[in-house]
Amino acid sequence: MPKTIRLILGDQLNAHHSWFATASEDVCYVLMEIRSETDYVKHHIQKVLAIFGAMRRFAVYLRQHGHQAHYITLDDPENAQNIGDNLLRLVEGYGATKVEYLLPDEYRVDQYLQKWAKEQTFPVDVVDTEHFLTSRFELSEIFKGKKTYLMETFYRKMRQKHGVLMEGHEPVSGRWNYDAENRKKLPKSTSIPPPCNFRHGLAELEDMLKIAGVKTLGNSKADAFPWPLDRAESLQVLEYFVAALLPQFGTYQDAMHSEEPFIYHSRLSFALNVKLLHPLEVVRRVEQAYLDAPEEIGLAQAEGFIRQIIGWREYMRGVYWAHMPEYATRNYFDHKAELPSWFWTADTKMNCLKHAIGQSLDHAYAHHIQRLMVTGNFALLAGIHPSEVDAWYLGIYIDAFEWVEITNTRGMSQFADGGLVGTKPYVSSANYMHKMSNYCQGCVYDHKKKHGDGACPFNSLYWHFYDRHRDKLANNPRIGMMYRTWDRMAPEEKGKILEQASHYLDTIEDL
Repeated sequence: MPKTIRLILGDQLNAHHSWFATASEDVCYVLMEIRSETDYVKHHIQKVLAIFGAMRRFAVYLRQHGHQAHYITLDDPENAQNIGDNLLRLVEGYGATKVEYLLPDEYRVDQYLQKWAKEQTFPVDVVDTEHFLTSRFELSEIFKGKKTYLMETFYRKMRQKHGVLMEGHEPVSGRWNYDAENRKKLPKSTSIPPPCNFRHGLAELEDMLKIAGVKTLGNSKADAFPWPLDRAESLQVLEYFVAALLPQFGTYQDAMHSEEPFIYHSRLSFALNVKLLHPLEVVRRVEQAYLDAPEEIGLAQAEGFIRQIIGWREYMRGVYWAHMPEYATRNYFDHKAELPSWFWTADTKMNCLKHAIGQSLDHAYAHHIQRLMVTGNFALLAGIHPSEVDAWYLGIYIDAFEWVEITNTRGMSQFADGGLVGTKPYVSSANYMHKMSNYCQGCVYDHKKKHGDGACPFNSLYWHFYDRHRDKLANNPRIGMMYRTWDRMAPEEKGKILEQASHYLDTIEDL
């Protein structure tokens, strides 16, 4: 009988963890499907299916490699539907004398397990997940005493620390960042390779969720589930990205198109965030692809992708652990409005939001610009409470776990942290949408009009946002030009814009 019970959470499926180097009769691993995790927010059905499907495969993997694995399904009649009670039942049932768990990535789970561990009479030990490139509080030490953080500073330190795209102490080519080359709109003639999809049959798993009454959103695709569910499949997606998509990734990573939900994006974030892949192995693979074929895969392509992994991903986790739980309450603009109901249905006349939300409901996915400059942009301009925005982003995306979601949403997207993460609010008028996408084509709203019949809501809401928050933003050096432009407008024009915005805010459900 095993003497140690080791807990593995649904986002801790790291086959290369040192725990699994040697099989032992004294150790039993436990994975559990529980309502406390399905119900804390309404999740996309694909997110639940992917996590449960990957967990089930991981349990099989452990058994195939000689490990004892106890798997608790959601419909198990003995399932207490929470971590603590399930662990206690196993400790008693196996006669175990010790419990170990991997360091959780989410603050709420971390606090729960810490509290539970203190209440037990047997030893409970915690072990690092061996996944991230930084410790929890490494970023807070780097920026100790600073009121704001600069991702570029952190990113360069990570490049130097891990020797990524470096020549000695300097970056390859002498430039650290190629973001300026990563902002092109898709040409009309572009033919984008199809995504690397799978066709898993998860209808039985979906039926279990329905019978249990788990409330979800979105399209399940359970009959031909497209996402990778184990490490081998995740590596397939990585190799496909490098071969078919990376050569154009950086150039068009900010582009959006109504017929192309994935563009050249890797779709590796789910595999990374449940730890089927390690961030450094992904970074090294992309780096090697560039070094092997620098003419085919330009530096701007490789650097743009690596920056997202070794820069933003680690950076956002560092911000999370430096400022939770207080970070989850920040609301710099004191926004209070509710999220429009069409965020859950895509039933809006605004093409950009209709496509970005519809795509999210259909695929549990949208790339970073769709999240930041379409849905997030609108929510910020409309004064939506950041907690409403948090809950939507956390639920709808397959890769959304709080440590990476809340810092991107409440910080980068909604500027609710007052500038800790971003140096300015990321808002735009319809001009950005028209520049970076084809969304404005055929829309009932005119991207050129600020007011009057058919004026695009983004235009008047943009100026309304700046006008109502002047006391907080006027001294920001990055947006002073906006106020100078606003001040030069004729009073009558400004009045029409503000009146138009107020009308749209009052009738937001009808947009």
